[in-house]
Amino acid sequence: MTTMTNKLFYGLVASAFLAMPAQAADPIKIGASLPLTGNFSVSGQKHKEGYELCVDEINAKGGILDRQIELIISDNRSDTETAINQAERLINVTKADVIFGTFSSKLTFPISSVLEKYGMVHPVPAGGALRIWAQGLKHAFYFQQNAAEYVGATLTNVIGDLVPAGQMPKKAALVHADDFFANAIAAGFLGEQVKSPGSGELVADLAPGYLKDAGIEVAYTETWPEEGFSDWLNLANSIKRSGADLVVGLTASAEEAVQLTRALKTVQADIKLLYLSQGTQTEFHEGVGDAAEGIMMHSSWHEAVPFLGSLNGEVYSNQQFLDAFKAKYGKVADEDSAIPFAVCQGMEQAIRATGTTDNAKLSEWLHARTKDEPVRTVLGPFAWDERGLPIDRPFIMAQWQDGNLNFIYPKGNSRASPRSSIRNPNGNPGHPGVMQRHGRLARPPR
Repeated sequence: MTTMTNKLFYGLVASAFLAMPAQAADPIKIGASLPLTGNFSVSGQKHKEGYELCVDEINAKGGILDRQIELIISDNRSDTETAINQAERLINVTKADVIFGTFSSKLTFPISSVLEKYGMVHPVPAGGALRIWAQGLKHAFYFQQNAAEYVGATLTNVIGDLVPAGQMPKKAALVHADDFFANAIAAGFLGEQVKSPGSGELVADLAPGYLKDAGIEVAYTETWPEEGFSDWLNLANSIKRSGADLVVGLTASAEEAVQLTRALKTVQADIKLLYLSQGTQTEFHEGVGDAAEGIMMHSSWHEAVPFLGSLNGEVYSNQQFLDAFKAKYGKVADEDSAIPFAVCQGMEQAIRATGTTDNAKLSEWLHARTKDEPVRTVLGPFAWDERGLPIDRPFIMAQWQDGNLNFIYPKGNSRASPRSSIRNPNGNPGHPGVMQRHGRLARPPR
């Protein structure tokens, strides 16, 4: 009787065990240290939204490799030391399988060394300064158009291609924050030398600079402190006194772009063309209102550019991204959300293609991308050179026109064509950046 009972007992246990559902696979842990507070918080929050939306889209289709994704985001408070500590913690304590990049060159620069030390792939959404890419990084990949020092080529090409010869700017004022990224853009415009931090080794000699090369005299330059600057009216008056008809404003945040634009309007600076390195965000337009009209800025993404990316092994269009973002957050996406979404797309494609989260294999696969077999994202296709900088990716130029941020350059792009022409400024006092409409100077109401 005992033997029969034991057999029955073990038989029931075995049957119950076999009937149990299979243990769910551990999630893929993806970590990111983002500036959710502090100077870079506007862009940091939007990067968080871009990452979250992409992860939601992946998990809704079953995840990757039959595993869901667990996204772990920490707030580095826009502080470099905090960002370094969080990167270390994500790798050594959280045991993240993959790390997504942060916002701003200032934070990306130190984090890049940490991830490189551990052999982690570093998909970079924001960190274009050449100094970052001169370190000999083996596992970093930039998900924007090109290094910051080369932004000036796009602006001078726009001026040369779209502004009538008789209205070309003759003098420029270049003002910028003492910020990692802003300094890098300024170096290209002014023709400075870029040297590697620490060793002082020459990375690039950018002489004579994009402004002088375009025949534009540099009439005034000024640099304001990285944090705490408030003397915007004096800066705007100095720009006005310089007689510059082209103003290049390189800011560390959208809020600084707002303050500079407001100040130029207040002093009624007579400017033909105003270019800012920040200003694609809706927060910028809300902050300056009609004063945004005609202001240009470079961008890595625009809703009108119909790139076809990939997600979950399927085609994923720019329009799908826009629709999904609006459905999740109740607002329109902008560049600061599209770029991190593209980072996530790229890493999803790498994991799916290699069948692993082994970072060495992910890095090898990303390095093997070509123009014919790229990573495909809502920013367009990506392949990278040996430094980790994208190959053949011209910047997009956008301009605020009638309250809309319109894509105006490059013209004749094989993948997309701009739907708006540039409006060349008429220099109306108090309204910097008002542009020409189809060959006629459009003077706003006084």
